[in-house]
Amino acid sequence: MAAHVGSRLSTATPYIKDLNTQVRKGEIKVPQFQRPFVWGVAQALDLLDSVANNYPIGSLLLWRTADKLATERNIGEFKLPETEDLTPTDYVLDGQQRMTVLYSALGAEDEGIGFSAVYDLEAEKFLEEKPGERPLHHFPMRWLYQTTKLLNFRTALQSHKNADLLQERFDALIEVFSGYQIPVVTLRDLTIEEVCPIFERINSSGTDLSTFDLMVAATWSKGFDLNEKVEEISYSLEPKNYGEIKGTTVLKCLSVVQYESANRERVIALRGFKGSPDKMDSLVDRTRKALLRAVDQLATDFKIHSLSFLPYEAHLVILTYIYANNPNLSAQALRRVRQWFWRTSFSERYRGAPDDFVTRDLQAIKSFVLKGEDGSEETFGTGLTNAEIKKMVFRKNNSRSRAFILALAKNNPKNLTNGNTIDTSEALSVYNRKQFHHIFPEAFLKRTAPGVERSNLLNFCMLAAADNNRISDRDPKDYLPELIGDLGLHADDVLRSNLMPTADEYDYTMAELGTFFDARVDIVRREIFRLCSGAH
Repeated sequence: MAAHVGSRLSTATPYIKDLNTQVRKGEIKVPQFQRPFVWGVAQALDLLDSVANNYPIGSLLLWRTADKLATERNIGEFKLPETEDLTPTDYVLDGQQRMTVLYSALGAEDEGIGFSAVYDLEAEKFLEEKPGERPLHHFPMRWLYQTTKLLNFRTALQSHKNADLLQERFDALIEVFSGYQIPVVTLRDLTIEEVCPIFERINSSGTDLSTFDLMVAATWSKGFDLNEKVEEISYSLEPKNYGEIKGTTVLKCLSVVQYESANRERVIALRGFKGSPDKMDSLVDRTRKALLRAVDQLATDFKIHSLSFLPYEAHLVILTYIYANNPNLSAQALRRVRQWFWRTSFSERYRGAPDDFVTRDLQAIKSFVLKGEDGSEETFGTGLTNAEIKKMVFRKNNSRSRAFILALAKNNPKNLTNGNTIDTSEALSVYNRKQFHHIFPEAFLKRTAPGVERSNLLNFCMLAAADNNRISDRDPKDYLPELIGDLGLHADDVLRSNLMPTADEYDYTMAELGTFFDARVDIVRREIFRLCSGAH
């Protein structure tokens, strides 16, 4: 692959003036998937200063292809001319912000829109051009390649009291900008399949570039916009609090429904629908319905009211595949879905798993859930041992942390302070760590046992932020017996709902972190085993 691409990779070092000419002619464009121009004035001035000092400013990466991509983004605020359909176009994959500054500051019309800069020959620095009268020693950078205006400025500069010094500085400025060359790497006539892996690795600007963005641009036409199809699906999920679903996730869902694969090659194959909008509409409708059923189960069965608490993207993709193939699951199939979900969550099966791994699991899901074949539940993992549970630490992006929170929510927890049932749909609608309470408060442990891990999962339960503040940093030996006394006959029920030992099973007046974990771990392990067995 590398050698194949390398044979169609060219490098050049054009002058800034020549690059700007290509931009002005519409030969270089910014594809739709790129973010808008976001650089501030300070960043733009720093770039010009780097050129003036002959510092390297990085290379540009272009993709030359005769395929016309969606190019709603021009260069900054500048509307560029259309090119003939058969004329190859260079699309900017990396370097849009730098190219925009160079075109706006050096290539645009004098009174054109966008960033405009002057060089202060006295202070020897670049400034943003402001409306009003321009001082004699301020050179408008947009005159750089306009010979007549450049010579007129130099002539006028002779009347300055420091004419000789400023003209020397001016000549040096013109020389460095006129001779400055920028490394440009051009990928020539590569297919979208070849460009995607290159494109996905580009992150010099801190932008999250993805196959989805490239797919949107590569499939765009006046009669078909993949982004609109994805937005249609996202919009339908908004009432269920899943509207923030990523475009790449939707593409994978479309792909598993159509091809039984989440691999990049099959995702890219979806562009074949560009010429068949009716078929794409049908696929989008089928996927949307399956996604809605998947989200319904995630919310009602697994208490996942937001993507923030979904252990893995793979869970939504695979669940969509299941419901696309069987919209009305039997009780046995639902039990098997639960087994698969909890086992993969607690075993961290999809941690760092590539798409081809998820794709292979689709076949196991087809056998286990859709066909009801026996003996494959162990494929997805098993329950945890006491030792493994004791080592688990609360981490926002960790599947075991999320699964533990969901296990708590499944148990319909009641508030430790008053016995009221906690609204888990509200607590789990958006990630907020304040909804989760350290049974042994962080501040208390920091004060009494500074070397101990304070965020073990066994040290957490669900509790509203206001009640969390009420407990503050108190010693559990004090506040827990007090709360148990206030709860009276309901105390055992409230403690069980939080997967905590009852007052008969554990003496809270003698509560210590280690003994509490020993008493709680068996309760948590049994609940994990129950869920991994497919219990509702």
